[in-house]
Amino acid sequence: MCCLFGIIDYRGYFTPRQKNRVLAVLAKECEARGTDATGIAYNLNGTMKIVKAPLPAHSMRFRIPPQATVIMGHTRMTTQGSEKKNRNNHPFHGAVRGMEFSLAHNGVLNNDKSLRIVEKLPSTDIQTDSYVAVQLLQKKQALTFDSLKFMAEQVEGSFCFTVLDCANNLYIIKGSNPICIYQYEKEGFYIYASTEEILSKAIARMGLYMPKRGQKVEVSCGDIVQISQTGSITRGSFSYNTFDELWFMERYNPYSYGIPNYKSACTDMEQERLEELKWMAACFGFEPEEVEVLYKDGYTLDEVEELLYQTEY
Repeated sequence: MCCLFGIIDYRGYFTPRQKNRVLAVLAKECEARGTDATGIAYNLNGTMKIVKAPLPAHSMRFRIPPQATVIMGHTRMTTQGSEKKNRNNHPFHGAVRGMEFSLAHNGVLNNDKSLRIVEKLPSTDIQTDSYVAVQLLQKKQALTFDSLKFMAEQVEGSFCFTVLDCANNLYIIKGSNPICIYQYEKEGFYIYASTEEILSKAIARMGLYMPKRGQKVEVSCGDIVQISQTGSITRGSFSYNTFDELWFMERYNPYSYGIPNYKSACTDMEQERLEELKWMAACFGFEPEEVEVLYKDGYTLDEVEELLYQTEY
């Protein structure tokens, strides 16, 4: 898994120096979910700029220009496509009818190869599964709620996407993977990361750069949320296919115990999340039973996920 992060400074609350500091701290905390590569994207005078490298976030030096008010970031834990080839790292560049955009993804997609055949998508030297989302949007030649809905309903697996266009609109497309967004309405900015724990730790480390309290923006599975350059929120939705994700987790989990009742599991989001965490546990060298024990002992699923990532550090 990886980590999404970023800021939307729609009233220019931060000075350029503060903005760079906030991003550096936020990205460093996001290393808990990936150290293989780090990347950011921002719009500068109508042109999309992407800076990325196969380096952990603490080795990156952010130099965000004063005009950039929306910055989208990603820290990567490699699952498909070597991070040594920088084209495989996030964010990815795309364009639709003259409008550039950048896309980042947290999760794992299992049908990227079949989608390229079925949808007749062009061949690419980018090996990352996430890139098929860019290709689906480019096929529609639009960046709208309809095209984002189409993309989200075609891909199978676990995901949360962020998409930034050259008009400074940030879109969040949430599947089963987490995202946490705080709005500081009085000051005029949003800040986000993949989990609330990471975001809270980053805010605490920022000290005087940050106001004391923000308001959490609710985002649920199946939501498409657009945050504009003026800070307004517009919402859309898509149908999230939980069956496909559960099938994928059982098939590719080397420690799989199977899911005895697909129908009931697909209607129980908590059971689905538990199965995903058991699958993730194997990636960190743990047995699925250990996740089950923590859950039965009273840990929430969010707390179990944080414990898994904290074991690396």
